[in-house]
Amino acid sequence: MVEKKNVLFICTGNSCRSQMAQGWASYLRGDEIEAFSAGVAPARLSSRAVEVMSEAGVDISKHYSKHIDDLPGIDFDLVVTVCDNAKEQCPIWSGKTKVIHHSFDDPTGAIGTVDFVMSEFRRVRDEIRDFIKVLEV
Repeated sequence: MVEKKNVLFICTGNSCRSQMAQGWASYLRGDEIEAFSAGVAPARLSSRAVEVMSEAGVDISKHYSKHIDDLPGIDFDLVVTVCDNAKEQCPIWSGKTKVIHHSFDDPTGAIGTVDFVMSEFRRVRDEIRDFIKVLEV
């Protein structure tokens, strides 16, 4: 049995992008990744993120927004910042922890019709899915 790698996804509010990344990592690669998510300034879980992930067959409805400090004592193998703000505010990780950055657009900032906003959530969801598929841990 292969030991799972602890992977933390960080964005600003831990409301959307990092939550979707955690959901995809667990869903697509749960046999090799123990996925976590957190934020540098937690907000609340985006209902639209929950909705578009559910459309793709991934349930993140039980997730909740948390601060990086709410995950003490976990030895992360990889930390992924998924927005520029989180990259700037990300704490320094010591030891074996590898830190990478891959910025995704924030669909919570989309302005327009409901259809347009939801299309932005779906686009980002799919971009995150594709990133998780090839993520090297």
